[in-house]
Amino acid sequence: MATHEARPSDGTGLTHLDADGNPRMVDVSEKENSTRTAVAEGCIRMSGSTLAAIRAGNVAKGDVLQVARVAGIMAGKRTADLIPLCHVLPGASIVVDLDFDEALPGIVLRAEARIAGQTGVEMEALMAVSVGLLTVYDMAKSLDRGMVIENVRLLRKDGGKSGSWSVD
Repeated sequence: MATHEARPSDGTGLTHLDADGNPRMVDVSEKENSTRTAVAEGCIRMSGSTLAAIRAGNVAKGDVLQVARVAGIMAGKRTADLIPLCHVLPGASIVVDLDFDEALPGIVLRAEARIAGQTGVEMEALMAVSVGLLTVYDMAKSLDRGMVIENVRLLRKDGGKSGSWSVD
């Protein structure tokens, strides 16, 4: 099997392409283990009546928040299966929180992924948010097909060689 030297990640090339431009996994085997954390967030806007039904537990498919929480956790664990060239991260911790937001009206979902490892967990946090919000949509679509998922974004990351980053 041929091996190809990686292009540098200093702005002169892309880390997921080899010297010939072929996709490749980034080699993290020489990286130091460190505690890495990422927090992502997104929201789903809906009618006030849909929000009230979810809050009251009056959705035919069941407890929207609990199913969305589990779906988000499961999605974060499966990130490497769904995003090409993402590393498998066994042992990553994923926490999903959902809050009602009357001002939207809708639900804000925040996910935190954490691991002691050699690569970051930003994609796991973003995947948890995305699938958690899609699950809210799926569970409540019979009440409101006009719901809008928006503002899915990374809020903060810590750890690794690049250190900390946040939107603030």
